[in-house]
Amino acid sequence: MSLVMIIAMLVCGWLAVAAAMLWGVLRIARRHHHHPPAQPAPLVKTEESSARHANAH
Repeated sequence: MSLVMIIAMLVCGWLAVAAAMLWGVLRIARRHHHHPPAQPAPLVKTEESSARHANAH
């Protein structure tokens, strides 16, 4: 094997290992990512509820 072929195979092997490690890290990160709970729909205020005074005391 020529020196150029050895170096090219070394670089290709390194890239393959780096891609596999990156794929594994991203796979684990996606699995452990916690999504925030879904926000409930905002309640529509009616005139009746907005006209009342709040009990502050």
